[in-house]
Amino acid sequence: MSWLNNAIAQVSPKWALNREAARQSYDSIKGYEAAKASRTHKANKEARGANQAVFAAGKSLREQARWLDENHDLSIGILDRMEERVIGAQGIVVEPQPRDLEGNILDDLANELQRRFGNWSLKPDVTSRYSRPELERLALRTALRDGEVFGQHILGRVPKLIHPNEQGTPYSIEALEPDFVPFELNDVAKRIRQGLEVNAWGQVVNVHVLLDHPADKQGFRHKTKAIAKSKMLHLGLFKRLHQLRGISMFHGIMTRLGDIKDYEESERVAARISAALAFVIKRGSPDAYDVGGSKTQDIKFSPGMTTTLAPGEDIDTLESNRPNVHLVDFRNGQLKAAAAGTRGSYSSISRDYSGNYSSQRQELVEQDESNRIMQQWFCAGWSRPVFRNWLKMEQLNKVDPLILPDDLDINTLFDAVYYGPTMPWIDPRKEAQGWEAMIAGNAATEAEWARARGRNPAEVKRQRKREVEYNREHQMVTDNDPDPTLGESNSEETSTKQNASNNARRARRQQRADRAARDGESGN
Repeated sequence: MSWLNNAIAQVSPKWALNREAARQSYDSIKGYEAAKASRTHKANKEARGANQAVFAAGKSLREQARWLDENHDLSIGILDRMEERVIGAQGIVVEPQPRDLEGNILDDLANELQRRFGNWSLKPDVTSRYSRPELERLALRTALRDGEVFGQHILGRVPKLIHPNEQGTPYSIEALEPDFVPFELNDVAKRIRQGLEVNAWGQVVNVHVLLDHPADKQGFRHKTKAIAKSKMLHLGLFKRLHQLRGISMFHGIMTRLGDIKDYEESERVAARISAALAFVIKRGSPDAYDVGGSKTQDIKFSPGMTTTLAPGEDIDTLESNRPNVHLVDFRNGQLKAAAAGTRGSYSSISRDYSGNYSSQRQELVEQDESNRIMQQWFCAGWSRPVFRNWLKMEQLNKVDPLILPDDLDINTLFDAVYYGPTMPWIDPRKEAQGWEAMIAGNAATEAEWARARGRNPAEVKRQRKREVEYNREHQMVTDNDPDPTLGESNSEETSTKQNASNNARRARRQQRADRAARDGESGN
């Protein structure tokens, strides 16, 4: 009650009660019902700022998520699937798109940049332990599990460091776990908050990094160095505006994952106990049981066995309701809820692929948009800055100098296309027919088709050209030759063989068309 009602209650409790009831009735009329706490609605609230909430819970959530990644199979599977769908085996594919002054792509320069970037990708980090795809998968896993990951651009010559790549490019990456940027480092006078120094507009200008991991027992544990934000990568999961530090992807499902783990462990133990139970021997009357003279009786089991019972004894089997027949349904329901909170798909997390083609494709289509969002997030925060810094330093490569053509539009030198794994195909025939129809209707390009399969369009064209030319040269022309007549020779013998091959190919095409027509009639 308000202070006025409290004062009135001292004189007339009934009057104060009526006033309070009237005030609550008025509040229920003028406001939203969900805004008021009641017996059935808790109306939990979060009034703190974004940085206050992360500061209070971020470190604990990060450590709990790491424990789940180390000990819980489902949590491990969620992160594994995100690695596969966002990064993939080949990492984020980068296709340089430099253009000339007329707007045409310079294929030779693009191919040369891609070759050099591929060579550098063998050893991109300062430790020389990871390839670029491995480093990207580790960076993504850290960002999802811990909420964020940091990386330092090591540009040019640095004391006591030899860049591990062997192509002479003076550029490497130092990947850092979020522990290196301490949550506890706050200085109001210097505008340092949770290890990040900001200006008056809220822009991060410096990142204060520990010289050693805080868990190390040796070294300068609490000494930090300020690194300019332009030299730092910071890939984080942000849920609110003005949020400086990221929050774990598991923040909304951590309790559910812990409950699933504990429940499954309890069910497994109960099933093991149930499997060890056999039967008990019952005596008809308590008077027939001699406590002092009783001994443990061991009975050996074998198929078709019988045993002799004493007078008044009877055998009773112990029945158990384990394994729980409802365990699978309950677990699957919990996994669907967990998948909804992680941008993951239920099928890939639970390994449950039951369902027809339409339902599976619908799930893939919906999941594909989530994958694209995560890929865009990763490319913007990690892959694009890495490629652009590499290309900037590649121009300083003295071992193998990069020669730029005279007709290059220098404003397009850093242009590139970034993409990760694409939506997998359930039925390749239907997918291929759909792409063929879109290309025939000028609604798509062959390059888009190649990228949809996770391939480089230029590389596909080169391989295709070599294959077609080889087949024509050796009279191995197949049905997929775009124009078999181009491979015909002037010699009469070769021409005869080619004509025979063409006739056989046309016959096979006609057979397939007739078979497809018969299948269509039978389907109708």
